[in-house]
Amino acid sequence: MVCYYYHIVASVGARFSMAKPSVLRAENPMYPDLSSPFPNRRRDLVFVVNPRGANWRTGEVWKKLLPYLQSRLGSDCNICESLTSGPSHAIDITKEAIREGADAVIAVGGDGTLHEVVNGFFWDGKPVANQNTEAVHSTALGLIPLGTGSDFARTLGWKNDPCEAIERIARGVRSRIDVGVISREGAGSHYFINVADIHLSAKAGYYASRYKKFGNLCYVIGTLQAFIGHRNQDLRIKVNEGEWQTYSQVTAVCIGNAKYFGGGMKITPNSDPYSGSFEVVILQDFKWYDFILKLHKLYSGTHLSLNNVTSRNVYTIEVDDISGSGSIFIQSDGEHLGFLPRKLSILPAAIEMIC
Repeated sequence: MVCYYYHIVASVGARFSMAKPSVLRAENPMYPDLSSPFPNRRRDLVFVVNPRGANWRTGEVWKKLLPYLQSRLGSDCNICESLTSGPSHAIDITKEAIREGADAVIAVGGDGTLHEVVNGFFWDGKPVANQNTEAVHSTALGLIPLGTGSDFARTLGWKNDPCEAIERIARGVRSRIDVGVISREGAGSHYFINVADIHLSAKAGYYASRYKKFGNLCYVIGTLQAFIGHRNQDLRIKVNEGEWQTYSQVTAVCIGNAKYFGGGMKITPNSDPYSGSFEVVILQDFKWYDFILKLHKLYSGTHLSLNNVTSRNVYTIEVDDISGSGSIFIQSDGEHLGFLPRKLSILPAAIEMIC
Protein backbone atom coordinates (compact mmCIF):
# COMPACT_ATOMS: atom_id res chain seq x y z
CA MET A 1 0.00 0.00 0.00
CA VAL A 2 1.31 3.46 -0.89
CA CYS A 3 0.63 6.21 1.64
CA TYR A 4 0.96 9.92 0.81
CA TYR A 5 1.54 11.88 3.98
CA TYR A 6 4.06 13.66 6.17
CA HIS A 7 4.55 11.18 8.98
CA ILE A 8 3.90 7.50 9.46
CA VAL A 9 3.23 5.38 12.51
CA ALA A 10 3.61 1.68 11.75
CA SER A 11 2.48 -1.09 14.07
CA VAL A 12 4.93 -3.82 15.00
CA GLY A 13 5.49 -6.28 12.17
CA ALA A 14 4.83 -3.89 9.28
CA ARG A 15 7.85 -3.43 7.00
CA PHE A 16 8.37 -0.25 5.02
CA SER A 17 10.91 1.00 2.52
CA MET A 18 11.36 4.56 1.25
CA ALA A 19 10.05 4.79 -2.34
CA LYS A 20 10.37 8.56 -2.89
CA PRO A 21 10.01 11.71 -0.75
CA SER A 22 6.83 11.68 1.35
CA VAL A 23 5.86 8.20 0.09
CA LEU A 24 6.31 4.95 2.00
CA ARG A 25 5.46 1.55 0.55
CA ALA A 26 4.50 -1.54 2.53
CA GLU A 27 6.47 -4.49 1.13
CA ASN A 28 3.94 -7.18 2.04
CA PRO A 29 0.56 -5.46 2.43
CA MET A 30 -2.61 -7.37 3.21
CA TYR A 31 -6.09 -6.03 2.61
CA PRO A 32 -8.58 -7.76 4.90
CA ASP A 33 -12.09 -6.46 5.47
CA LEU A 34 -12.68 -4.51 8.68
CA SER A 35 -15.06 -7.25 9.75
CA SER A 36 -12.85 -10.04 8.43
CA PRO A 37 -13.27 -13.46 10.11
CA PHE A 38 -9.49 -13.96 9.81
CA PRO A 39 -8.02 -12.38 12.97
CA ASN A 40 -4.39 -12.87 11.83
CA ARG A 41 -4.79 -10.46 8.95
CA ARG A 42 -3.76 -6.88 9.55
CA ARG A 43 -5.96 -3.95 8.58
CA ASP A 44 -4.59 -0.92 6.75
CA LEU A 45 -6.01 2.23 8.34
CA VAL A 46 -5.24 5.71 7.01
CA PHE A 47 -5.82 8.56 9.47
CA VAL A 48 -6.26 11.91 7.73
CA VAL A 49 -5.45 14.64 10.26
CA ASN A 50 -5.98 18.38 9.92
CA PRO A 51 -3.43 19.65 12.47
CA ARG A 52 -4.68 23.24 12.05
CA GLY A 53 -8.25 22.34 12.95
CA ALA A 54 -9.98 24.03 15.89
CA ASN A 55 -7.19 26.62 16.16
CA TRP A 56 -4.47 23.93 16.15
CA ARG A 57 -6.18 22.04 18.97
CA THR A 58 -6.74 19.04 16.67
CA GLY A 59 -3.00 18.65 16.09
CA GLU A 60 -2.23 18.92 19.78
CA VAL A 61 -4.87 16.37 20.77
CA TRP A 62 -3.74 14.03 18.00
CA LYS A 63 -0.14 13.99 19.27
CA LYS A 64 -1.35 13.00 22.73
CA LEU A 65 -3.78 10.45 21.28
CA LEU A 66 -1.27 8.65 19.08
CA PRO A 67 0.33 6.43 21.78
CA TYR A 68 -3.10 5.18 22.90
CA LEU A 69 -4.13 4.56 19.30
CA GLN A 70 -0.97 2.52 18.71
CA SER A 71 -1.49 0.47 21.85
CA ARG A 72 -5.18 -0.16 21.09
CA LEU A 73 -4.95 -0.89 17.36
CA GLY A 74 -1.28 -1.60 16.71
CA SER A 75 -1.48 -5.37 17.19
CA ASP A 76 -4.15 -5.73 14.49
CA CYS A 77 -3.54 -2.82 12.13
CA ASN A 78 -1.02 -1.02 9.97
CA ILE A 79 -1.51 2.61 10.94
CA CYS A 80 -0.78 5.34 8.41
CA GLU A 81 -0.87 8.96 9.61
CA SER A 82 -1.43 11.64 6.96
CA LEU A 83 -1.23 15.29 7.98
CA THR A 84 -2.97 17.67 5.60
CA SER A 85 -1.05 20.70 4.39
CA GLY A 86 -3.89 22.82 3.03
CA PRO A 87 -7.28 22.91 1.30
CA SER A 88 -8.24 19.79 -0.72
CA HIS A 89 -5.20 17.83 0.45
CA ALA A 90 -7.44 15.40 2.35
CA ILE A 91 -9.31 14.69 -0.91
CA ASP A 92 -6.09 13.62 -2.64
CA ILE A 93 -4.94 11.52 0.31
CA THR A 94 -8.27 9.71 0.45
CA LYS A 95 -8.37 8.95 -3.29
CA GLU A 96 -4.88 7.47 -3.20
CA ALA A 97 -5.63 5.42 -0.09
CA ILE A 98 -8.75 3.91 -1.68
CA ARG A 99 -6.93 3.11 -4.91
CA GLU A 100 -4.20 1.37 -2.93
CA GLY A 101 -6.71 -0.78 -1.05
CA ALA A 102 -6.92 0.78 2.42
CA ASP A 103 -9.46 -0.88 4.69
CA ALA A 104 -10.57 2.48 6.06
CA VAL A 105 -9.85 6.19 5.76
CA ILE A 106 -10.51 7.95 9.06
CA ALA A 107 -11.07 11.72 9.17
CA VAL A 108 -9.50 13.27 12.28
CA GLY A 109 -10.87 16.75 12.86
CA GLY A 110 -14.08 18.64 12.24
CA ASP A 111 -16.78 18.75 9.60
CA GLY A 112 -14.43 20.39 7.09
CA THR A 113 -11.95 17.52 7.22
CA LEU A 114 -14.78 14.98 7.06
CA HIS A 115 -16.21 16.86 4.06
CA GLU A 116 -12.94 16.60 2.15
CA VAL A 117 -12.48 12.92 2.98
CA VAL A 118 -16.01 12.17 1.75
CA ASN A 119 -15.23 13.99 -1.51
CA GLY A 120 -12.15 11.81 -1.83
CA PHE A 121 -14.39 8.75 -2.15
CA PHE A 122 -15.58 10.04 -5.56
CA TRP A 123 -13.93 11.07 -8.80
CA ASP A 124 -15.52 12.32 -12.03
CA GLY A 125 -19.01 11.56 -10.73
CA LYS A 126 -18.23 7.96 -9.75
CA PRO A 127 -16.90 6.16 -6.64
CA VAL A 128 -13.13 5.83 -6.58
CA ALA A 129 -12.15 2.27 -7.51
CA ASN A 130 -9.82 0.04 -5.53
CA GLN A 131 -7.03 -0.91 -7.95
CA ASN A 132 -6.13 -4.03 -5.99
CA THR A 133 -8.01 -6.63 -8.06
CA GLU A 134 -7.60 -9.28 -5.37
CA ALA A 135 -9.24 -7.20 -2.63
CA VAL A 136 -12.56 -8.47 -1.33
CA HIS A 137 -13.51 -5.39 0.66
CA SER A 138 -14.43 -1.78 0.04
CA THR A 139 -12.79 1.12 1.86
CA ALA A 140 -14.83 2.35 4.83
CA LEU A 141 -15.14 5.90 6.12
CA GLY A 142 -14.25 6.56 9.75
CA LEU A 143 -14.34 9.61 11.99
CA ILE A 144 -12.55 10.85 15.08
CA PRO A 145 -14.44 14.11 15.75
CA LEU A 146 -12.12 16.84 17.05
CA GLY A 147 -13.41 19.96 15.29
CA THR A 148 -15.02 23.23 16.31
CA GLY A 149 -18.54 22.11 15.45
CA SER A 150 -18.43 18.35 14.75
CA ASP A 151 -22.06 18.66 13.68
CA PHE A 152 -22.28 15.42 11.73
CA ALA A 153 -21.11 13.48 14.78
CA ARG A 154 -23.96 15.00 16.79
CA THR A 155 -26.54 13.40 14.51
CA LEU A 156 -25.06 9.97 15.25
CA GLY A 157 -24.95 10.75 18.97
CA TRP A 158 -21.16 10.82 19.07
CA LYS A 159 -19.21 13.08 21.41
CA ASN A 160 -15.85 14.75 20.76
CA ASP A 161 -14.31 11.83 22.59
CA PRO A 162 -11.33 10.40 20.66
CA CYS A 163 -11.00 7.31 22.86
CA GLU A 164 -14.65 6.45 22.23
CA ALA A 165 -14.02 6.90 18.49
CA ILE A 166 -11.02 4.58 18.59
CA GLU A 167 -13.19 1.90 20.21
CA ARG A 168 -15.63 2.21 17.28
CA ILE A 169 -12.74 1.78 14.87
CA ALA A 170 -11.46 -1.24 16.83
CA ARG A 171 -14.88 -2.91 16.63
CA GLY A 172 -15.00 -2.20 12.90
CA VAL A 173 -18.79 -2.40 12.54
CA ARG A 174 -19.90 -0.96 9.21
CA SER A 175 -23.17 0.43 7.92
CA ARG A 176 -24.00 2.14 4.65
CA ILE A 177 -24.71 5.86 4.84
CA ASP A 178 -26.28 8.34 2.41
CA VAL A 179 -24.32 11.10 0.69
CA GLY A 180 -25.57 14.21 -1.09
CA VAL A 181 -24.24 15.33 -4.47
CA ILE A 182 -24.37 18.91 -5.75
CA SER A 183 -24.16 19.59 -9.45
CA ARG A 184 -24.31 22.49 -11.87
CA GLU A 185 -24.52 22.42 -15.64
CA GLY A 186 -21.06 22.59 -17.13
CA ALA A 187 -19.32 22.02 -13.77
CA GLY A 188 -18.14 19.02 -11.78
CA SER A 189 -19.99 17.35 -8.92
CA HIS A 190 -19.43 18.08 -5.24
CA TYR A 191 -20.41 15.79 -2.37
CA PHE A 192 -21.60 16.38 1.18
CA ILE A 193 -22.52 14.22 4.14
CA ASN A 194 -24.07 16.70 6.58
CA VAL A 195 -26.06 19.80 5.52
CA ALA A 196 -26.02 22.00 2.43
CA ASP A 197 -27.55 25.45 2.69
CA ILE A 198 -28.37 28.44 0.55
CA HIS A 199 -28.52 32.22 0.96
CA LEU A 200 -28.25 33.74 4.48
CA SER A 201 -27.01 30.65 6.32
CA ALA A 202 -24.45 29.95 3.59
CA LYS A 203 -23.26 33.55 3.75
CA ALA A 204 -23.09 33.25 7.54
CA GLY A 205 -20.92 30.15 7.21
CA TYR A 206 -18.64 32.03 4.84
CA TYR A 207 -18.13 34.78 7.42
CA ALA A 208 -17.99 32.37 10.38
CA SER A 209 -14.84 30.77 8.97
CA ARG A 210 -13.03 34.01 9.84
CA TYR A 211 -13.91 33.71 13.54
CA LYS A 212 -13.05 30.08 14.34
CA LYS A 213 -10.84 31.27 17.21
CA PHE A 214 -14.07 32.04 19.10
CA GLY A 215 -15.22 28.41 18.96
CA ASN A 216 -18.92 27.77 18.34
CA LEU A 217 -19.61 31.48 18.89
CA CYS A 218 -18.13 32.04 15.43
CA TYR A 219 -21.41 30.87 13.87
CA VAL A 220 -23.47 33.46 15.75
CA ILE A 221 -20.98 36.20 14.84
CA GLY A 222 -21.01 35.08 11.21
CA THR A 223 -24.82 35.16 11.06
CA LEU A 224 -25.03 38.65 12.52
CA GLN A 225 -22.44 39.88 10.04
CA ALA A 226 -24.29 38.17 7.17
CA PHE A 227 -27.45 40.09 8.06
CA ILE A 228 -25.63 43.36 7.31
CA GLY A 229 -26.87 44.30 3.85
CA HIS A 230 -28.84 41.06 3.56
CA ARG A 231 -32.05 40.95 1.54
CA ASN A 232 -34.47 38.05 1.40
CA GLN A 233 -34.86 36.86 -2.20
CA ASP A 234 -37.50 35.17 -4.35
CA LEU A 235 -36.20 31.76 -5.46
CA ARG A 236 -37.37 29.15 -7.94
CA ILE A 237 -37.36 25.63 -6.50
CA LYS A 238 -38.06 22.27 -8.12
CA VAL A 239 -38.23 19.05 -6.06
CA ASN A 240 -38.21 15.40 -7.21
CA GLU A 241 -38.06 16.43 -10.89
CA GLY A 242 -41.48 18.09 -10.62
CA GLU A 243 -42.59 21.59 -11.61
CA TRP A 244 -40.80 24.80 -10.72
CA GLN A 245 -42.39 26.76 -7.88
CA THR A 246 -41.64 30.29 -6.69
CA TYR A 247 -40.89 30.86 -3.01
CA SER A 248 -41.06 34.51 -2.00
CA GLN A 249 -38.74 36.33 0.39
CA VAL A 250 -36.54 33.32 1.13
CA THR A 251 -34.06 33.81 3.95
CA ALA A 252 -32.43 30.37 3.76
CA VAL A 253 -32.87 26.92 2.26
CA CYS A 254 -31.29 24.06 4.23
CA ILE A 255 -30.91 20.59 2.73
CA GLY A 256 -30.13 18.07 5.44
CA ASN A 257 -28.64 14.62 5.12
CA ALA A 258 -28.04 15.00 8.87
CA LYS A 259 -29.60 17.19 11.56
CA TYR A 260 -27.12 19.82 12.74
CA PHE A 261 -25.06 22.68 11.39
CA GLY A 262 -23.57 25.91 12.72
CA GLY A 263 -22.11 24.42 15.89
CA GLY A 264 -25.16 22.54 17.18
CA MET A 265 -28.09 24.26 15.43
CA LYS A 266 -30.68 21.53 14.81
CA ILE A 267 -31.76 22.98 11.49
CA THR A 268 -33.15 19.85 9.78
CA PRO A 269 -34.38 17.97 12.86
CA ASN A 270 -36.08 15.09 11.03
CA SER A 271 -33.25 14.22 8.65
CA ASP A 272 -31.59 10.80 8.85
CA PRO A 273 -28.43 9.83 6.91
CA TYR A 274 -29.78 6.27 6.60
CA SER A 275 -33.19 7.27 5.18
CA GLY A 276 -32.41 7.64 1.47
CA SER A 277 -33.81 11.19 1.36
CA PHE A 278 -33.06 14.79 2.37
CA GLU A 279 -35.06 16.94 4.72
CA VAL A 280 -35.43 20.40 3.17
CA VAL A 281 -36.25 23.30 5.49
CA ILE A 282 -37.10 26.70 3.98
CA LEU A 283 -37.07 29.88 6.10
CA GLN A 284 -38.96 32.84 4.64
CA ASP A 285 -39.11 36.51 5.53
CA PHE A 286 -36.79 36.34 8.56
CA LYS A 287 -35.51 39.67 9.85
CA TRP A 288 -32.38 40.15 11.94
CA TYR A 289 -34.44 40.40 15.12
CA ASP A 290 -36.27 37.17 14.24
CA PHE A 291 -32.94 35.43 14.26
CA ILE A 292 -32.17 36.73 17.75
CA LEU A 293 -35.65 36.06 19.17
CA LYS A 294 -35.95 32.59 17.63
CA LEU A 295 -32.36 31.43 17.95
CA HIS A 296 -33.30 29.05 20.77
CA LYS A 297 -35.84 27.35 18.50
CA LEU A 298 -33.26 26.89 15.76
CA TYR A 299 -30.86 25.24 18.18
CA SER A 300 -33.51 23.01 19.77
CA GLY A 301 -35.06 21.99 16.44
CA THR A 302 -38.51 23.35 17.34
CA HIS A 303 -38.56 26.01 14.60
CA LEU A 304 -40.66 23.86 12.24
CA SER A 305 -43.75 25.07 14.13
CA LEU A 306 -43.16 28.67 12.99
CA ASN A 307 -45.49 30.04 10.32
CA ASN A 308 -42.71 31.12 7.99
CA VAL A 309 -40.84 27.79 8.10
CA THR A 310 -41.67 24.81 5.86
CA SER A 311 -40.22 21.31 5.77
CA ARG A 312 -40.47 18.30 3.46
CA ASN A 313 -38.53 15.19 2.47
CA VAL A 314 -37.10 15.07 -1.06
CA TYR A 315 -34.76 13.02 -3.25
CA THR A 316 -33.69 15.87 -5.51
CA ILE A 317 -33.99 19.64 -5.30
CA GLU A 318 -33.03 22.36 -7.77
CA VAL A 319 -32.73 25.98 -6.65
CA ASP A 320 -32.32 29.04 -8.85
CA ASP A 321 -32.17 32.78 -8.30
CA ILE A 322 -35.06 34.49 -10.07
CA SER A 323 -33.21 37.80 -10.25
CA GLY A 324 -30.27 36.20 -12.02
CA SER A 325 -27.87 38.23 -9.88
CA GLY A 326 -25.50 35.32 -9.30
CA SER A 327 -25.03 36.47 -5.73
CA ILE A 328 -26.94 33.84 -3.72
CA PHE A 329 -24.41 31.85 -1.66
CA ILE A 330 -24.39 28.06 -1.36
CA GLN A 331 -22.26 25.95 0.96
CA SER A 332 -22.12 22.34 2.08
CA ASP A 333 -20.75 21.01 5.35
CA GLY A 334 -19.61 24.56 6.09
CA GLU A 335 -17.54 24.82 2.89
CA HIS A 336 -18.28 27.70 0.49
CA LEU A 337 -19.14 26.37 -2.99
CA GLY A 338 -20.06 29.55 -4.86
CA PHE A 339 -23.47 30.71 -6.00
CA LEU A 340 -26.77 29.49 -7.49
CA PRO A 341 -28.09 27.74 -9.52
CA ARG A 342 -27.50 24.22 -8.18
CA LYS A 343 -29.11 20.80 -8.17
CA LEU A 344 -28.80 18.53 -5.11
CA SER A 345 -29.52 14.80 -5.18
CA ILE A 346 -29.33 12.02 -2.60
CA LEU A 347 -27.09 9.01 -3.15
CA PRO A 348 -28.60 6.34 -0.90
CA ALA A 349 -26.21 4.03 0.97
CA ALA A 350 -23.28 5.49 -0.99
CA ILE A 351 -20.46 4.87 1.52
CA GLU A 352 -19.74 2.27 4.18
CA MET A 353 -19.07 3.99 7.50
CA ILE A 354 -17.52 2.64 10.68
CA CYS A 355 -20.18 3.14 13.32
